[in-house]
This record gives sequence, structure tokens and C-alpha cells, in this order.
Amino acid sequence: MAPSVSELTAQVQEVNLKSSTKGQSEPLYPLYYPHFDLNEKFPPTQLFDHVDPGTRADRAKPHILTPETKVRNLSTYLGTEVSGVQISQLSKEGLDELALYAAERKVLLFRNQDFKDIGPEKQIEIARHFGPIQRHPTSGNVKGYPEFHVVYRDTEHDRFRDHFGNSRSNLIDWHSDISYEKQTPGTTFFFILEQPEIGGDTLFASQVEAYNRLSPEFKKRLEGLRALHSAVRQADESAKKGGPVRREPVETEHPLVRQHPVTGEKALYVNQGFTRRIVGFKNEESEYLLKFLYDHIAKNADIHIRATYEPGTVVVWDNRVTVHSATGDFSNVQRRHAVRLTPQAEVPIPA
Repeated sequence: MAPSVSELTAQVQEVNLKSSTKGQSEPLYPLYYPHFDLNEKFPPTQLFDHVDPGTRADRAKPHILTPETKVRNLSTYLGTEVSGVQISQLSKEGLDELALYAAERKVLLFRNQDFKDIGPEKQIEIARHFGPIQRHPTSGNVKGYPEFHVVYRDTEHDRFRDHFGNSRSNLIDWHSDISYEKQTPGTTFFFILEQPEIGGDTLFASQVEAYNRLSPEFKKRLEGLRALHSAVRQADESAKKGGPVRREPVETEHPLVRQHPVTGEKALYVNQGFTRRIVGFKNEESEYLLKFLYDHIAKNADIHIRATYEPGTVVVWDNRVTVHSATGDFSNVQRRHAVRLTPQAEVPIPA
């Protein structure tokens, strides 16, 4: 049963991190325990001027690709594992290079990072280099730091299970984060605090390669179309479960094919999580085309990677040119605890 309003309110007033009745230990990072305040409200998001940091970057990336850096590409189209460099130590020039590198490789997995231990102020400062950080309207955040989106699952708290219930056999849910915002995310940070030994990975897919594989004539038909992205369902689900709705849900039209401001690459920009319909199409037409695109993205397994994590991993990805899905393939006897910082970027550029 979903928690009642009174239960959630009690959780807001006093976060109790004692061991669960099933004997699970306390979180290693209690500061980042998910916080839900039903009285917390945010104003509408305002438009802002944005220049992507990657436009300033040295293409050779000397601050990231040093002689000590080791890289391993996970696939041809996206995904690179990086070790030997600390994100927390990068200069402004290095952070510019990080934006470029994430745009080029779509997903970067940095191993053995101290990022989780540098404190919320420093974490926010680094993420703000890439744009204003979105404050999520419904998810758990960190008390006093609404910039954080907390992902948390244990024996007593399982929002993944609550979201899907028992009505679906397929729990993969491809999406691009908060694509309903007028200015959607660009370079995004996700860092791991606790991770099960097996499972709890993230699937990523390249929307650039998904677009590239379409025929020239089909590409022409898609370019110029717009799709509606909506936060309404997300807000309604939270409200029904007694959770917060910190901002009135928005609906925004975005180009179905967008162009990256740094690389110039074209990418599909639709996702099952938030795209509701193609503007100007009748319902059946929209549903038919969107289903084709969703299947095209999901079934092309060679444009996917499976990002594996361990404590200390930081994944940096570009939300403009990828979609991703959590995997629920682990028992909630094991805790999974991670945090996302989601800087917003430019209004999507139509291809």
C-alpha cells in the first residue's frame, strides 16, 4: 500500500534512519536519504540564456585525457569508461572538456571517484558549471538541497515497485530525464553511494545512431515534426500516492529531431516516459509512428550499453542525445542508493 499523507509528513518532520525491522543496516550516506516535504513548492521554471560549456572546450581535452588517464570504449556508438582522473579536481577548462566528451561519447563512466565525499555544496557547484540545476517536482530530494534527485531502494522503500506495480511483465522504461521542461537537460551527473553486488545497472541508447539508421526519406518526414512532452502523469502518480507535487505540471512541444549545439549531430527526441503525441497528427497516426520509433530504439540492441556501477562510480551523460532505463534486477534486501544532478541546457534546436 502506498504511504499515506500523514506517514509521509511524519517522515518529513523526522527522518528516522534506524535499522529496518528486517535487519537492514543504516544507509552509509544518511545525508542523502530521500526527503519528501508536502509543503515544499517551487515557482514555474523561467527561461534563461544558455551557452554549452562544450563550445569552449579544447578538442584534444588535455585536462581529461592526460598521460595518467585510461579509457575503454564500451561500444562503437556510445559509452566510455574512464579512470585516472578525478572530476572533483577538474578546472573550469577541464569541465568544459567534460561537456564536450559527454556530447561526443554520450555516456561516460568515471571509476573510483571521490565525488560522493566532497559534500553537497561542492557537488552542486560543479554541476552548475553546465547550467541551472533542475529541482524535481515529485522525487525525493535532499533536505535543504532540492537540487538533488535521490534514487533509493531498500526493504521498506521501493518506488521502483510502486511505480510499476504488478501489472507489467516488462519493467524497462526508456526515457530522457524531465523532457517536459522548456529547457531540457544536457550534461547530467549520477553518482553511486551504495550498490548491490549484482544488478541495478542502467541501460542507455544512442538517439543519434537511432536517427542515423533511418532511411533518408523517412528522416525528411520526421524533421520539422513536433511532439508533446508532459509532466502531468508524473504529477498525478505522485499525488495519488500521497507524495509531493512541488510545481504545477507542464506540457511542452519539442522538435521530434533535434540538433546538438556542440557536435552538430542530429538525434531523435522522443521517449516513452514523457512523450504523449505528435503535434498535428490524429491519435491513431501519432500512436502508430511513436510505436515504431519506440520499437526502433528499444530493439536495436547494438546501439545500447549496460552501465555497471560500484560505489565511487560517477556516470556523466548527455540527456539530449540518449535515452535510458533503470533495471530492477536485484532484490531489495540489498540497498541501492544514488543521486542525480540535472543541469538544464538550451531550448531544443530543431534539425
